[in-house]
Amino acid sequence: MDPARLTGAGRQDFVVVTGLSGSGKSQAVKVLEDLGYYTLDNLPPALMATALDVSRKGGKQKVAFVIDSRSGPLFADARTQLDALDRAGARPHLLFFDASDDVLLRRYSETRHRHPVDAPGGVQPSIDEERRLLVDLRARADKVIDTTYLSVKDLRDTLHSLYGAGKSAMLVHLESFGYKYGLPPAADVVFDVRFMENPFYIPELSDLTGRDRPVRDFVLRHPATAEFMGLVLPLLRFALPRYEAEKKARLGVAFGCTGGRHRSVVIADEVAAQIRTFWPGEVEVEHRDVDRTEVRT
Repeated sequence: MDPARLTGAGRQDFVVVTGLSGSGKSQAVKVLEDLGYYTLDNLPPALMATALDVSRKGGKQKVAFVIDSRSGPLFADARTQLDALDRAGARPHLLFFDASDDVLLRRYSETRHRHPVDAPGGVQPSIDEERRLLVDLRARADKVIDTTYLSVKDLRDTLHSLYGAGKSAMLVHLESFGYKYGLPPAADVVFDVRFMENPFYIPELSDLTGRDRPVRDFVLRHPATAEFMGLVLPLLRFALPRYEAEKKARLGVAFGCTGGRHRSVVIADEVAAQIRTFWPGEVEVEHRDVDRTEVRT
């Protein structure tokens, strides 16, 4: 086997996907296929080097393999085979999928699939045993994606950020929301901006949103807003690379006001614009509640 052939164009062109059963690997494979990767699912780890060599000879420059506990005793060889790829100069980008036990249990109860580990006592002991088997792979992963609160769209956006044609740093997802409608479940960091003066009580601004220039000017000209921005932006500049160093593939940052139509919208847009000046990865903005109709009480 020729190490030079295995090296390819770089680690992003060779991805190995692993992680907990039920954590979203199958959905990820569909997205990787859309991104032009030649994928092999449930590959015995001992065949990775051979499969990569054959794929390269066949003109497949972007390759993604899925290895996990479905291969049973063959999966025990995963770490050894990854070490061998490293020595051959073909170190893959190792992508690990995870989710909370509650979510994994719910997904298995909905599908009624048999857990591949099949430990005595049912699904929960099987999840526990699988976590134990995957400790080493999770520790060596280049990126960890926790799908506990991710929608299919969130997962797709995250993978496009990592493996699309553009930037490959951690995806930063900024979201505005209204507290009256509940917290965004996928948010990692939440800022409450209800201390800012509320444009809703200004008659000429009430029916507008934070996407309109008069509301934006109203919110941003207040001293409290300027002071807040002077605090939150250095915090994010400090924190983002450290979150990425912890292998996060996506960071959700949410800004909440009462109804999610004015203050939080302005702040999310402004923070996004500032982050784009220093963050190399993709920065996206979602205004969850901006189109809800505000009701006066």
